[in-house]
This record gives sequence, structure tokens and C-alpha cells, in this order.
Amino acid sequence: MRALVTGGAGFIGSHLVDRLANEGYEKVTVYDNFSSGREDFIQHHVGKGYFKLVRADLLDGDVIDRELKEGYDVVFHLAAIPDVRLGEKMPEISKIDILATYNLLDAMRKRDVKNIVFSSSSTVYGEAPPVPLKEDYGPLLPISVYGAAKLACEALISSFCHTFDMKGWIFRFANVVGSRSTHGVIFDFIKKLRKNPKELEILGNGKQKKSYLYISDCIDGMLFGFERSSDQINLFNLGTEGATEVNDIAKMVVEEMGLKDVKFRYTGGDRGWKGDVPRFQFNIEKIKSLGWKPKYESDEAVRKAIRDLLREI
Repeated sequence: MRALVTGGAGFIGSHLVDRLANEGYEKVTVYDNFSSGREDFIQHHVGKGYFKLVRADLLDGDVIDRELKEGYDVVFHLAAIPDVRLGEKMPEISKIDILATYNLLDAMRKRDVKNIVFSSSSTVYGEAPPVPLKEDYGPLLPISVYGAAKLACEALISSFCHTFDMKGWIFRFANVVGSRSTHGVIFDFIKKLRKNPKELEILGNGKQKKSYLYISDCIDGMLFGFERSSDQINLFNLGTEGATEVNDIAKMVVEEMGLKDVKFRYTGGDRGWKGDVPRFQFNIEKIKSLGWKPKYESDEAVRKAIRDLLREI
């Protein structure tokens, strides 16, 4: 198999590249503009016969078109503006991610690359009822610019697959955590407590509760679904059945850092930022029916990720 991974130098992308290399893919190409990806995440692959790095932006349609001319069996499309919170200050991220996805799909059409695996997000569901959500829940009305961009990209993928006889695998990720993470609540809490070990600012009221998925489970689930489903569009929630409250994450970080008498200070309100969905839980029965389930539940994923990041940052 020959795979191109957009965003392959990022948090999730670099773990995927590791896995593809370990599974003996004939060629693994990282296509990344390094706006958030890091060279040290993929440095151990440089110089290996199976590995290629293309330092470029998907907004440059000519470059991705030339690269796909080399011939690929599948594109794993993980490139995106990674932080949901940026949407409030940079709404143009929706335009960037949508145009990048269009350029990629159009190049795939021209070069007859038939398979695309896409990293979507639970944010496409928007403000949903407090029940574990299935993939067929609707209407989908995102409340963040990030979520809107992901939903638009899903629609583009579906339309290209049906119009040009391609196949798509769309995975709506929970909050993915673990080694190499460069943002998110765990990362933020560790940075804040290292700066001031006596007080921790918590956005909102701390009662936000969501599903957290450990990075190895994320990669396992994505490849499992890709290898074992073959519809024109294969759509899966990828997360855990449990959920973890932000207050509990704060307590775990304090405990793992060995701190005492830390005062929690809340910014107030029921959400951390505009576009934040305070409470969310997945139904993952669809991918479980194929034979997959996460190794780590939400609380375990958080605890492991805290320990990972304490060694790294």
C-alpha cells in the first residue's frame, strides 16, 4: 500500500505515520506545511526507503496535484487548523480547511486516487441532546467555526465519492489525547500549573464533560474501520462510551504533578469559549459491531495522556 498523509507531522498524523510504517506500507508520504506540525515528530522516518516528506500547503493545488501523480492507494487527510478555540478570533479557518480539502479531492479526481480517510470531529453535532449520539443523528448544526468546516469537508468528500466513483472513510473523533499533543485542556493545565503551582484557572465552570480518546486507540480505530468497511461512504464515531469532567481532569493533573492545596479559579459560564459544547457523549456501537473497541476508557485515556505530557513538556 502507498499512502499519503496530509498533516502527517502533526499530533495524530505523526502517530498514524508510525503505524503505517510499522505495518509495512510500501510508501508513506507526509504532506505538511508545518503550521502546527513538528519535524521532531517524524524525524525518525527521514532517510528511510519507504518515507517521503513534502513540505507544502494544500492551498497550493498544483503541488498536491503533482504529488498525487506519483500514484497512491489511499490518502489519509488529517491536515487542518487543529484548535477549535481559534475559530472565534480567526473565522477564516473555515475557508482554509474547506479549500484545502477541495484542492485535495480535485487532485485525487484528476490523478485517479480512489480512497480517502478523513479525520472529522464530534463538533459537527453542535448542541445535541444529552444522550450518546449515533452517526445518523440530525440535523447537524455546528456551533463552532471549526465544526462547520469539518461538516463542510464531510459533505465535499461525500459528493466527490458519489460523483467520481471514489470511496471515503469519515471518522468523527472524540477529544484525542496523548503523547505529542500540542494543545487542549491537559496541555493547558500543565503549562498553567508549571507557571503558578498554587492556582489553576479553569475555563467556564469546570463541569464540561466529554469523551476523551487515547491516541493509540484513535489510530487503531481508524485503521480498523478503514480495513473492514467498504461502502462508498463509511462514517464512524470514534471515541469512548464514557466521558470525563473538566474538574476531574484538573484534579488528576494536580495529583500527577504532586501538588497540594491548589486553588481552582473559574472564568464562569457553562462553557470554556464560544463554540464549546459543554457536555457530549458518543454512541460507538457502529464501529464496535465491526469488532473494535477502545482499550482505554475516557478517564484512563486522560490519566495516561497527563503522564505522557508531563514527560514531554
